[in-house]
Amino acid sequence: MKHIGENVVRIEAEALRALADRLAGPMAADFHRAVDLMFGCQGRVVVTGMGKSGLIARKIAATLSSTGSPALYLHPVEALHGDLGMIVRGDVVLALSASGETEEILRLLATIKRLQVPLIAMTCDEIAAAGADKSVRSTQASTLAAAAEVALDCSISKEACSLGLAPTASTTSMLALGDALAVALSEKRGFKEEDFANLHPGGKLGKRLARVESLMHSGDALPRVTAKTKMPDVIYEMSRKKLGKLGVTTVVDGEKLLGVISDGDLRRVLEQRGKDALDLSAQECMTRTPKTIGPQEFAATALARMEEMKITSLVVVDGDQRVRGIVHLHDLWGTEMV
Repeated sequence: MKHIGENVVRIEAEALRALADRLAGPMAADFHRAVDLMFGCQGRVVVTGMGKSGLIARKIAATLSSTGSPALYLHPVEALHGDLGMIVRGDVVLALSASGETEEILRLLATIKRLQVPLIAMTCDEIAAAGADKSVRSTQASTLAAAAEVALDCSISKEACSLGLAPTASTTSMLALGDALAVALSEKRGFKEEDFANLHPGGKLGKRLARVESLMHSGDALPRVTAKTKMPDVIYEMSRKKLGKLGVTTVVDGEKLLGVISDGDLRRVLEQRGKDALDLSAQECMTRTPKTIGPQEFAATALARMEEMKITSLVVVDGDQRVRGIVHLHDLWGTEMV
């Protein structure tokens, strides 16, 4: 009993190794053609499968959608009772069936062919052909594989289930092949971090990929003074704005950034000049080379810059050094990065 778990993982790992070998060799052309078909898809990739293959199909559809390729899962039984309208011209169908003979999926073929929708099959034909005699292997394609424009081979030497019945190694191979298709397609589309962030606005991942402009304080909430503003008015501006508790104000000429004044700057001036500090102007007290960041930078980049420079805020400026806002370390706490 103690080696059962280990053996299951080893069997599934071997199935994946064999799949990788096929992708590097005899199945390479079919794999690339499948990617090309999905890349040229004007509609959506419709992924379908029944039973355990259906569960894997759902995950593949979700992975495709989250990496820039619009996709949906179509339950083959529901399709036979009205949901076939989800398949339209311009789509591509990716059908999963370990045997390649799943009746519910084969009944969809007529509609798929009538709509002239390209079909990609993912099957484990060898297991289906073996039947009760596991030593028998057949090279004859299943009905689904034969009907497809591209047939991808997920065949395995054996299931990890000790009875050889429960889908284990076969579904693992299907899942891995689905991931391979999604990632290859994403690379072909030139899918980038910012695209991923736009599709994942919620949860910890979305927060980590948030843009600075979505977190910064701007408009009326942004403290700003001119170079000639006297220090009593500078202090008042720092205190009355939403960022008052954060202790910083920008010094601007119109919209152009000239510098910043922080609580630390105020303390240093007061220590050096005493009460005479109140007679000074903003330009005499400001830091002239404040640390800045662009509005399109990631929140994670802002955090890394603050940590590196040991500061608590960054002025957000555009390419012309016009002030767009301020992002503070406090604003990043909600991203779950700190």
